[in-house]
Amino acid sequence: VGAADAELGKPSSPAGSLQCNSTYRLNIGIDPVAVDLSTIDPASLRSVLGLAPEQKIDVLCACPPCTGFSRANPLNHLRDDPRNSLVRRAGEFAVALDADIVVMENARELLHGNFSEHYGCLVDFLRENGYRVFGKVYLLTAFGLPQIRERAIILAAKRPLELHTLDELWAGFQVSEAALTVRRAFSVIDPGNPTQALFPNFGTDEVRERIQAIPRDGGSWLDLARKKETRNLLTGAMVRNWNAGKTGSYPDVYGRMAWDRPAPTIKRECAHCGNGRYTHPEEDRLCTVREMATLQGFPQSFRFGASALSNLYRHIGDAVPPLISYQLAWICQWMLTGRKPNIREVVLPDTHLRKDEDIEEPYAVLLEDGAGADS
Repeated sequence: VGAADAELGKPSSPAGSLQCNSTYRLNIGIDPVAVDLSTIDPASLRSVLGLAPEQKIDVLCACPPCTGFSRANPLNHLRDDPRNSLVRRAGEFAVALDADIVVMENARELLHGNFSEHYGCLVDFLRENGYRVFGKVYLLTAFGLPQIRERAIILAAKRPLELHTLDELWAGFQVSEAALTVRRAFSVIDPGNPTQALFPNFGTDEVRERIQAIPRDGGSWLDLARKKETRNLLTGAMVRNWNAGKTGSYPDVYGRMAWDRPAPTIKRECAHCGNGRYTHPEEDRLCTVREMATLQGFPQSFRFGASALSNLYRHIGDAVPPLISYQLAWICQWMLTGRKPNIREVVLPDTHLRKDEDIEEPYAVLLEDGAGADS
């Protein structure tokens, strides 16, 4: 019924620079209000969104920036980013809107990092205001995402609603490993989709030569460093890390994805091969907008709206994977209606998952194979 986002790419960026509201508008049909949620009075949000005083709010989806928690930024172990306080403010918005359910997604460090007290404050505040709260870190491949993505999922339900979780939703079922690969994800892409052809130019002959030399299907810059004839293709940072033996946290830079494994984590700055393992498994290029989106669990019909190509990639990397948010929406409906959905209902249409082939019942298989009930 409403949405709000200041479209701030980072604190130093001007409002509107991220252009994410246009993507939201294209797909959801609601025009978000470009309001800064770090400064607005929670009591006034309802009127700012244009909602009537009696308008019922069933679910509040609140996703504070993960930048201040993510382990990708080493300074996050030392200093508390001011944006982290938005976690607690999400609870204030929930109470001000009288929302029945609160859904939040963030980096795993929100629950287990040095500044997890922000999560503790949110939990305390919501419980004091009549909510049951659940938070857990999940590897999202468990729910069908073809990508190694570890995220914190928080769900809160106002009493007397029963609180349900992803674990309950998937109890007794699992996703086939064959459905979790880059190969499977790319197999559903229409070559004629406009965003399938979009990827930045690599800029220099040096970068193109480096990519061409990286082995297909999972290679990385480490392969270049191991061969004397290709060491001249390394960047200065690569040379320093190789000489110092510090390759543990740096292997994905200029890496190729592997066909028969899940993709690596798709981060917000995925618009350049030098920012991670974002090179196509076989072709000498960055993965396209549509390829990245498919790995992030977007349906093929989803449209991206931004004038800056780099922002299209940011919209993907910043997103809660729709494949997962669709399942969370079903959990919300379960809490509101009391009806547990069939597991095949929760498979987002128009994605790489095939509900009749990819959802397995491991316990049933064990029993059919003759294993006893104790097994």
